[in-house]
Amino acid sequence: MPTPPDGPFNFAEHLFALHRRRGDRLAYIDDRGPLSYGQLEQRARRLAAALLAAGLRREERVLLLMLDTHDWPVSFLGCLYAGVVPVAVNTLLTPADYAYMLEHSRAQAALVSGALLPALQSGMETASHELHTTIVSQPVAPLRAGALEFEAALAAVQPAPAPAPTTGDEPGFWLYSSGSTGRPKGTVHTQRNLWWTTELYGKGVLALTDKDVCFSAAKLYFAYGLGNALSFPLSVGACVVLMAERPTPDAVFKRWTELQCRPTVFFGAPTGFAGMLASPRLPQRADVALRMCSSAGEALPAEIAERFKARFGVDIVDGIGSTEMLHVFLSNRPDDVRYGTTGKPVPGYDIELRGEDGAPVAIGEVGDLYIRGPSAALMYWGNRDKTRETFQGGWTKSGDKYVRDGDGYYTYSGRSDDMLKVSGIYVSPFEVESTLMQHPSVLEAAVIGTPDADGLTRTKAFVVLKDGQQADEEQLKAFVKERLAPYKYPRQIAFIAELPKTATGKIQRFRLREQEARL
Repeated sequence: MPTPPDGPFNFAEHLFALHRRRGDRLAYIDDRGPLSYGQLEQRARRLAAALLAAGLRREERVLLLMLDTHDWPVSFLGCLYAGVVPVAVNTLLTPADYAYMLEHSRAQAALVSGALLPALQSGMETASHELHTTIVSQPVAPLRAGALEFEAALAAVQPAPAPAPTTGDEPGFWLYSSGSTGRPKGTVHTQRNLWWTTELYGKGVLALTDKDVCFSAAKLYFAYGLGNALSFPLSVGACVVLMAERPTPDAVFKRWTELQCRPTVFFGAPTGFAGMLASPRLPQRADVALRMCSSAGEALPAEIAERFKARFGVDIVDGIGSTEMLHVFLSNRPDDVRYGTTGKPVPGYDIELRGEDGAPVAIGEVGDLYIRGPSAALMYWGNRDKTRETFQGGWTKSGDKYVRDGDGYYTYSGRSDDMLKVSGIYVSPFEVESTLMQHPSVLEAAVIGTPDADGLTRTKAFVVLKDGQQADEEQLKAFVKERLAPYKYPRQIAFIAELPKTATGKIQRFRLREQEARL
């Protein structure tokens, strides 16, 4: 188990100190060009000074609403350096969502990309809480009175001379949960949690080095993306490719094949991998420099991983993490991948599967997943009941169902809220969905439970077909029956154009249940 640094700890200063002797080393490449480690430090310290000059005080919140460009890590690390608390939020939300987050976090300032400013301003008009400072990166229109342009704000100050004397256990930053089961929750993390996930997973499992070029389809505001594109690579001196646009297959392929520094490690999610494999423009193996891929967000179907490896000759290392634990705590390893499972506990984390009575379940039985580890969040801000429900002593309840086999590998069985009891037996929606996705015509699937005329639960599948492919309901039912126990096949199948998802790609099955309830 790594030993955390003693005494005061500021994660931004920790990163900067690692690279002061090689400041000319490349840290980031975005659509505007390169940024060295030395430039990253100087710009972040100027941003810290600009925030302090604007009147921000220790532990006050700053809304961070930015596209994935250089200015995102500059802003995040600048906030940490100044001892203020960045609240990283999703760039795809509505003005009403931003109004809620402003009121909930009581942010005193906002750091925002120009393209996202109209949505934030619309939210500000309805929010009861007022921002005192707005700093805008790459404005696309003249700024309102009082707003500051990012480059001008940095140029107006000298770099902050010293980091805030923060401790490792004090609030460092917030992330909002993805909202796959309802309204997002403000999850409060410490300064040192970033260090823990880097040591235990970025270095301990993925073994990233300064030779790597990392590229994450998951955006920086997402817990997974924050590790992939900031704390992990910057802790080892790697280079990071940032992409402001949506991670469509074509956008990803462009970065894989056209950059002078082609990515060696790609971080994606199952939905993205499925979409790329379905694309007619999928690159050839010789056109990419990948040595490893990572997947999280939802469990990775074995069929997708196997097809990807057959194409590119590299494994997809599947794991599960959460906003509450900050990054991955259960994972396959680069040298130990068993497709169809989520692997084994990351060293430094303890895992328990518990039954409805709270006692550990036997090997082969489905149980609720609990995690104990040093990167757990402090709390959900302003939500004591949910905090107590999730953070139980030293354990965090994930809300996921898993089963462990005799070799110690864990296999995903679905979200606790999504599990179905059919004919008195639990059915995992994920198992049925994974089976449907093995059909050559199926791109994606989601399964929920619906009541029949007698009030009994029956499974219903919502299926998205691949472009140009066809399949009918009876074909797919027969396909599942051939591969699973008879009681598991979906009694109804609906074909739809797309599944409801969070901005991070997680399927929102509760939206499908709500839709069915209205019928």
